[in-house]
Amino acid sequence: MSDAAPSKSSLWFTFVAAIGGFAIFVVILLVAYLPRQAAPLIEGAKTPEQRKAALAELRAHEAKAAAGYAWIDQSKGVVQLPLDRAVELTLNDLAARK
Repeated sequence: MSDAAPSKSSLWFTFVAAIGGFAIFVVILLVAYLPRQAAPLIEGAKTPEQRKAALAELRAHEAKAAAGYAWIDQSKGVVQLPLDRAVELTLNDLAARK
């Protein structure tokens, strides 16, 4: 065992490492707990009734988008499909490749 006192450079390195670890911890907390940006439909809602109505409207809009067909980029031929249909087409494509 060594009875020598730690050098100033090792103490400095330990101090900098501790401060760096703490800084990383703070950044992770900030990223994890920063408030998310409100959806545009809910943004102006102030009262609980307005928020409920806006949330119902948002969920209806999302349900319609998830269950319907739409063009994402018509010039590139990119479309939005319902998930069930997309899975069906993918499975058919994989079966045809075998």
